[in-house]
Amino acid sequence: MSAPAATAPTLDRVADGVYAYVQSGGGWCVNNAGLIVGGEAAVLVDTAATQARTRRLREEAERVAPGGVDLVVNTHFHGDHTFGNGQFTPRAQIVAHEGTRADSAEAGLHLRGLWPQVEWGETPLTLPTVTFQDTLTLHPGSGVRAELHHVGPAHTANDVVVWVPDRSVLFAGDVVWSGVTPYVLMGSITGSLEALERLRALRPRTVVPGHGPVGGPELLDFTEAYLRLVDRLAVDGLRDGLTPLQAAERADLGGFATLVDAERLVGNLHRAYAEQRGLPPGDRLDVVESFKEMVAYQGGLPQCHA
Repeated sequence: MSAPAATAPTLDRVADGVYAYVQSGGGWCVNNAGLIVGGEAAVLVDTAATQARTRRLREEAERVAPGGVDLVVNTHFHGDHTFGNGQFTPRAQIVAHEGTRADSAEAGLHLRGLWPQVEWGETPLTLPTVTFQDTLTLHPGSGVRAELHHVGPAHTANDVVVWVPDRSVLFAGDVVWSGVTPYVLMGSITGSLEALERLRALRPRTVVPGHGPVGGPELLDFTEAYLRLVDRLAVDGLRDGLTPLQAAERADLGGFATLVDAERLVGNLHRAYAEQRGLPPGDRLDVVESFKEMVAYQGGLPQCHA
């Protein structure tokens, strides 16, 4: 299923001093971001894929934080969450897990090559300037703190979420999805399930997913249910001697069949197969080959509306 027709992105207040920036559609490279505004600093959670989308994000952020953004947190290395970093530097420092910085440096701007028709604009590779390993707490003022927790491997090998305990708001990055097919080829099925349990223990009232509409704890349940289905399909496919592509073509996805970007099932099954065979969470798989099979499953290149 392709992403629905997009409407203008919105910056919505979800708690005192806390905002969710939602880009409708939520498909490939159409991600969400977040903003935490205190009396001393403004913290942006993720950027956007293109120059134009990031300019819109920056304008909206400056509307509620007139001094501009002071810190940008990258929840993981994918370009839709990081390509806009350069539009906030040198004023803002970029914060990420140390593994995310390494992954960003290695990946570069490769994502742009998958969809050359997209008007990417100027998106210089701008790496994080502050890194951490496990947790990091930011204090933007006004009695607000933002806790950065490393919860990967999940969506990638090194995912970070941003928890605002004083407001019960969780910026989950691509560990959590809403109305959009989850994607864990570069991360882990089992790691994602463990991460979701950690997030559930926080007892968030508001959950801002990496893609799709803002919700509550039910988004954790939605993401978990899909991943458990993928794991069952992998067990059955391996038993029956099917390839991941064949298992995807045979699969009955039930209520998940209408999700945006359903072709990601193929990549997810590659990860699930590998873990069933003993590959450790987060270890690398052949992304290019998996993407080719997603194209075959889809009957064409997956649509990107960035």
